[in-house]
Amino acid sequence: MNELSPLPSSARQSPHPWWKGAAIYQIYPRSFADSNGDGIGDLAGITARLDHVASLGVDAIWLSPFYPSPMDDFGYDIADYEGVDPIFGTLADFDALVARAHALGLKVTTDLVFAHTSDRHAWFAESRASKDNPRADWYVWADAKPDGSPPTNWQSVFGGPAWTWDARRGQYYLHNFLGSQPQLNVHNRDVQDALLGVVRFWLDRGVDGFRIDAINFSMHDPELRDNPPAPPSNKPRTRPFDFQQKIYNQSHPDIPLFLERIRALTDQYDGRFTVAEVGGDDAAREMKLFTAGERRLDSAYGFDFLYADRLTPQLVREAAEGWPDAPGVGWPSWAFENHDAPRALSRWTPEDVDPAAYARMKMALLCALRGNIILYNGEELGLDQVEIPFELVKDPEARKNWPLTLSRDGARTPLPWAAEAMHAGFSDADPWLPLGADHAALAVDRQEADPASMLALTRRLVALRAAHPALRRGRNAHWIAEGDLLAFDRIADGETIRCLFNLGGATIDLAARGADGTPLVALNGADPTLLPPCGALWLPMEG
Repeated sequence: MNELSPLPSSARQSPHPWWKGAAIYQIYPRSFADSNGDGIGDLAGITARLDHVASLGVDAIWLSPFYPSPMDDFGYDIADYEGVDPIFGTLADFDALVARAHALGLKVTTDLVFAHTSDRHAWFAESRASKDNPRADWYVWADAKPDGSPPTNWQSVFGGPAWTWDARRGQYYLHNFLGSQPQLNVHNRDVQDALLGVVRFWLDRGVDGFRIDAINFSMHDPELRDNPPAPPSNKPRTRPFDFQQKIYNQSHPDIPLFLERIRALTDQYDGRFTVAEVGGDDAAREMKLFTAGERRLDSAYGFDFLYADRLTPQLVREAAEGWPDAPGVGWPSWAFENHDAPRALSRWTPEDVDPAAYARMKMALLCALRGNIILYNGEELGLDQVEIPFELVKDPEARKNWPLTLSRDGARTPLPWAAEAMHAGFSDADPWLPLGADHAALAVDRQEADPASMLALTRRLVALRAAHPALRRGRNAHWIAEGDLLAFDRIADGETIRCLFNLGGATIDLAARGADGTPLVALNGADPTLLPPCGALWLPMEG
């Protein structure tokens, strides 16, 4: 049984910024909706389906890259920061998307990739042409060692050395990802100015915020010192990158100064939002650093949950308590899924637990967290990871490290819109990736007709979160992380809501926990006396 209380007749007006506690919906453009029958999602397809997104009650959308690109890394290798790739449409299509989103009450945030460009970018073409042209120092170039080997021992994320020889300049250039993604020299003030020009370009087109991708890779050690080896680990190492402590090829202490320049610019526009993507071994410290005070970014987006093999009460508590409600501490953004990580439902559901029940509990937990929450397209439908055979894999990292690196493609498959339509309504043509074999049964049209569907539940949970200050922006208190039981209070404006979750497969007795009252949310047979497997409760507390 799944029960939710009635919503208040109107949500309370808040003096806080729109993004504080916002629910944001990530759209992966290639896989959302295809409007022109080429098998690839596009901007017009997104615009046509924005009513679905608005119906979820979210505050904003986040668009993964749609810029001109050779698509070596599917858009995260940008060849022109101020355009739209023809496979996605035109700038006019983007403007129409923004206008429609705003008409529906949705803010629009986009990805900016400032650590690197594509090697097809005009800036790189000029930079590699000679050592003395106006953009010669816009990328990270270095001479070979006397024996001709690369300047440092740095390794790329996707495998192999982080340096590629370029005969035009007679030097190596740095790339922390693919060899076709040369590293920008963001130490260079002219590069920073050019990137700030990109920010202004999109702000002037009505964009409401930015997710800044891989920002901790944006500056390197100018002294080009070798990284030390990583300490021994029981975790399998599938890439040379895993054998090093990434001290000198990323995370330079001047990065926050550049972020302050971005923030100063976005503050010239009313109500704009900035969030950093920060991964790596030192992510927790860097996320705090990049959001400290009032002059840096508004929020940070980490990987606490995205690559976790299991969801445990301890993981949730440690991640949340890392962001205390204290002066000078930034505001977190949480995601359980995205375009780079396997679907959480496939990673986390215990073998003896019903995946549909787990999906309901998981969504209730996400919507109860303090911070911004980010839903990945298809998460509201309960989609799981799709197994993509090697011959259909597009992900460059997976192809290079197969089969030890799990393909990111399994979380990037097209969305099912209509259960009985060709390709589940995503496209009239063969899609760029296959749909999940069982995903048509979870299509939007089928769930629209079912008041007990995952889609209906997501709408109600997001609406309750928006309507209750304690859930949207309240502080955390009274944590319990014992066995499979996770419990915590959210508190704001005299309102306290106790949130309880059973992350395991055995029933938990709540009789001694003092969990009384009428639930706002009671999922999977939960009530104030017990939590069955995947049970979830949101309980308003007296006083």
